[in-house]
Amino acid sequence: MKLSDHILKIAKMKKYFLAATFIGMTIMIISGCSKSDEVALRKGYTTLDRTLVPDPVPAVPTVKVDDPANYAKYGYGKWHFGPGLASQKRLDLMPASFNEAGTTNEASLLRFFTMTDIHLTDKESPAQGIVFAPFAGPNAISVYSPLMLYTTHFLDAAVQTINAINDKEPFDLGLSLGDMANSTQYNELRWFIDIMDGKTINPSSGSVKDPVPGPGNDYQDEYKATGLNRSIPWYAVTGNHDHFWMGSKVIDDKIRNVLLGGDILRLGMILNDRDAMSKSTYSVGFLDGSTLYGTITGSGVVADMGVIPTTAPDPRRHTLTVTEFMDEFSNTTSLPKGHGYDQSVTSNRFGKSYSFEPMSDLPIKIIMLDDTQADSDPMASDLIYGHGELNNGRFEWLMEQLKAGQDEGKLMIIATHVPIGVAQGTSMDWLPVDGCYTNEQDMISKLRAFPNLILMVAGHRHVNNITAFRSTDPAHPENSFWQVETKSLREFPQQFRTFDIVRNSDNSISIIAINVDPIMKEGSLAATGRTYALASAQVYGLIPILLPTGSESYNAELLKPLSPEMQAKIANLGKPLKK
Repeated sequence: MKLSDHILKIAKMKKYFLAATFIGMTIMIISGCSKSDEVALRKGYTTLDRTLVPDPVPAVPTVKVDDPANYAKYGYGKWHFGPGLASQKRLDLMPASFNEAGTTNEASLLRFFTMTDIHLTDKESPAQGIVFAPFAGPNAISVYSPLMLYTTHFLDAAVQTINAINDKEPFDLGLSLGDMANSTQYNELRWFIDIMDGKTINPSSGSVKDPVPGPGNDYQDEYKATGLNRSIPWYAVTGNHDHFWMGSKVIDDKIRNVLLGGDILRLGMILNDRDAMSKSTYSVGFLDGSTLYGTITGSGVVADMGVIPTTAPDPRRHTLTVTEFMDEFSNTTSLPKGHGYDQSVTSNRFGKSYSFEPMSDLPIKIIMLDDTQADSDPMASDLIYGHGELNNGRFEWLMEQLKAGQDEGKLMIIATHVPIGVAQGTSMDWLPVDGCYTNEQDMISKLRAFPNLILMVAGHRHVNNITAFRSTDPAHPENSFWQVETKSLREFPQQFRTFDIVRNSDNSISIIAINVDPIMKEGSLAATGRTYALASAQVYGLIPILLPTGSESYNAELLKPLSPEMQAKIANLGKPLKK
């Protein structure tokens, strides 16, 4: 049975339903807007201005996921603009006596963006996981989707949108929250850095291929990336896909050797077999970059396949060690050097975690924390290396960083890949570390001990989610913090976030977190990637209600109380806001 037949059968069996509430509803369209609206780019629109609303499709898929040529014919991948989504004021952390009526936003302390989980994918790599998509349930879209053809184009569109927003209201910095590469390959990471730098991008690997003759008219053609505005320094933190195969398994000699050749990787059933990496039951497949729609090639049960095709080798597919991964960030033309991974800086000598102070005249500290699993870990019972943890000295380092920031009177932000306290009992929860913390709740209680910690930002789960970690001591409401997760740039609606840290009139803090849909011209390669991302999600049955009241976008103003000492320290600081 073909991959597409497997997936269609599973979708019908499980009766994945799209939100029926779409049908018959009248959706207000933004007046004067179109998908080619360049005004939106000039004005730097966010989801405050408009949202993306998918058009309804049948509850049971009528097209196969690997048949993008017929997506439009059956109505998949189509969407329209809906109304903007207001920012919800959240007072979860504030004391019961707080009176919001007397509090106003006074001054900007810090403005930044977060992007995460772009999973830039070498679609022609012989070490994919395509054959396992029918068995991966809700994670199938991460294993296979034709949107894999357009990941570099979509990142470039996101960077263009960031630049447009920056022209309207400048950013102080940007943060990449991990999973820049899909499977720890050199060429995938280089695409990320080179797109941020604005270099010429060749999105293909192996032999030269051109599905549509001529330049700039198909997903394989070279193009000049726009590059992030040089005024915006950007920093990175590591994700599980940046150092594990498919974000799930430790890189071994078998995978290293396959990546350097043309023979397709063969494995056992990785989802339930602890010895799968040593077996050769399944040929994982790759996407044929010489075809217009990236035909799945060489995917199936080895015993049923006869002669298995090969892909053209490419030395740029080689895997990266931790040191090699960090060193690549110094091969860049954008700032700062190393993007945080500069090992010549004394404070950055703790591997993939580091801290920095973005504003010399403001007491703010950002802690970039690698909380992904270590390669040396034994395989967990779920066979996945997607958990969070702080072993090998990382917990002690984090506590030292937080204590120093607290003692020095600095507001602190932790930027990391795996969020905390939101995925217990799954392959994305945190593993305990002997002598450090016994579980996630224990770790959260240790974080609450630092009242100057105002925010954690994370990716990994591919969702927009905001969690309030309230103080357990009514006398000290400042012993609390917010956690904001950012949606994946890979999966519809493929968003990033902007953050504004604002001082209020009572010297509390507001964290204003806004979702952004990258803006692109109709008919562009990035726009094709968006339609494929939406159609794939619809076929897999993964689209929840995407109305402004739904869960895919969430804008909020998050209030955070400060200790009397910090209130006094930040009084009169920051750039006054326009009234």
